[in-house]
Amino acid sequence: MPNIQTISPIDGSLYFSGEQHRLSDIEKALKLARPAFQEWAGLPLTERIKYVSGFVDAIEKDKNEIALEITWQMGRPLSQSPWEINGFVERARYMISIAEEALSPYKPEEKTGFKRWIEHEPLGVVTVLSPWNYPYLTSVNAIVPALVAGNAVILKHSFQTPLVAERYLKAARTAGLPEGVFQILHLSHENTAALISNPAIDGVFFTGSVEAGVAIQKSLNNKFIPCGLELGGKDPAYVRADADLDYAVNNLVDGSFFNSGQSCCGIERIYVYENLYDRFVDGFVNLTNQYVLGNPLDPGTNIGPMVKASAAGFVRRQIEDAIAQGAKALINESLFKASEKGTPYLAPQVLINVNHTMEVMTEESFGPVVGIMKVSDDQEAVRLMNDSRYGLTASIWTEDDIMARNLGRQIETGTVFMNRCDYLDPALAWTGVKNTGRGITLSGLGYQHVTHAKSFHLRTKK
Repeated sequence: MPNIQTISPIDGSLYFSGEQHRLSDIEKALKLARPAFQEWAGLPLTERIKYVSGFVDAIEKDKNEIALEITWQMGRPLSQSPWEINGFVERARYMISIAEEALSPYKPEEKTGFKRWIEHEPLGVVTVLSPWNYPYLTSVNAIVPALVAGNAVILKHSFQTPLVAERYLKAARTAGLPEGVFQILHLSHENTAALISNPAIDGVFFTGSVEAGVAIQKSLNNKFIPCGLELGGKDPAYVRADADLDYAVNNLVDGSFFNSGQSCCGIERIYVYENLYDRFVDGFVNLTNQYVLGNPLDPGTNIGPMVKASAAGFVRRQIEDAIAQGAKALINESLFKASEKGTPYLAPQVLINVNHTMEVMTEESFGPVVGIMKVSDDQEAVRLMNDSRYGLTASIWTEDDIMARNLGRQIETGTVFMNRCDYLDPALAWTGVKNTGRGITLSGLGYQHVTHAKSFHLRTKK
């Protein structure tokens, strides 16, 4: 079996090498997981919470080492990587804090002669399949509630960020989780399909591309189990006539280019009311030109390389195709000295004179490029925001929360933001519509996705 080879986008060096797991390893993991699940699910919720809290504490304790590993594996500036562990801790502790309420039995109104209630039972042995772009923030959404609810978890992480899985395993051992309750497997695509299609797997939670989501779904064609799919996005922003212009510019530049644009809920297209358009574009370009592209280990860098040269090449092609169709690029790439074709280093780019015949405005870029269009009113903005096969988040920049609420109800999306973007609130459901996928993580509703309902209907004969 070939090695896992993680090539760092920083300098093209081999950062990690390890062995992939085989089909025999999958069988061993599943054989261990089933009895571990039964023991784990039988523990009181308070006991599971103590274990999982220790698991989270162990990750937080190693935050500085983990931040450096994140940067080397996927290229995010080291000045920003610790933020991911802070977010991991925030989400994990919130989900732990609401577990008792979220998992408590539901009791309908009393009925003479009967005792009735609904319990939330763990699914069993579940698989979490996580990507590289936010390796802790994407995985925590499923891992922590799944464990707290009583499931056994098998984690398969991206080959770009395999040390994340290893860190999780170390934390599980430090926290003393019973053997088999949390396991990791480094698997090829073929063996991942073999794992999730195995009858012993009771649930799958995946974050990644639409194409990979379709492959996951096909692997489950012969079984009926819960499958959460958080897939692509092409998240829009609308800057209304009454927006605080400077505030909108500052936040939308960050929302577009943080993590080199490699965010599922990053801003990829912006619609601006016509009377603000010119000033907004000028401010957006001026701020973008202040970004520093370079080695992410340098504390002065605030935009690092993309994860791979091929990913940067994909975004370059989108930009070039748009320009060929009449778009205008406003950022002089030569000002960003590290930007170079054939490497993962790509300057941020701002495009105007764009429209929805261009791929850069309709298909996920997952890189540091954003298109900006002028709109004449709210109705045009909503129509364009909805003109997408994706629907993860949408943001409205306005001083009128009533209008934001009204417009938000018309937008086909999982989350509506006002004066904010590119953020997950653990108290709210993280979900999407259309090709963004299905299922829910975070909030109390997230626990429903890692459990199944069992009704108790007892007749007392009184």
